Amino acid sequence: MVTRDSGTRLTSDEAVQAATGRSYDGWFALLDAAGMVSRKHGEIATELTDEHGVDSWWAQTITVGYERARGLRPEHGGRDGLYAISASKTVDVPVEQLFDAFIDQELLTRWLPEGGRRARTSQPAKSARFDWAGGESRVNVTFVAKGEASSTVSVEHRRLTDPDEAERMKAFWRERLSSLAS
Repeated sequence: MVTRDSGTRLTSDEAVQAATGRSYDGWFALLDAAGMVSRKHGEIATELTDEHGVDSWWAQTITVGYERARGLRPEHGGRDGLYAISASKTVDVPVEQLFDAFIDQELLTRWLPEGGRRARTSQPAKSARFDWAGGESRVNVTFVAKGEASSTVSVEHRRLTDPDEAERMKAFWRERLSSLAS
């Protein structure tokens, strides 16, 4: 069995077993027996960390898998009814230059002509946050240097209202990041 973690990365059953000592099915049976299907996300994760000693990252992974397996959370979606997607790209430029491509308006409009964004906060060469579509959704961007002349940018678009919008925005960000890289 393979499940999605945060709608983006695949985490295999074997990886969960190796890291936690149980497979997804083993954890799901334990959570079912503890009556967790009717509990909130945080309560499920706390059960795993406090009662079973699971590392917090793995507790989140198992909890999201459990919620999806039990129909409590759709792909790319949270239990709050909102959706989030992510996309990333490695680009052969220094991290400072990649950061500038998101912050400098002239550079930004070369590869991201869409309007409706407003800068919120940023940390040079580390992160930038934007309101999108007049504040209806949010875009969080992180930057990681992969050497002096290579960097990775990761875009997370949150507070999307439905699965179709999530799929559209995932395709949009993949295409835009490819445009940025070229």
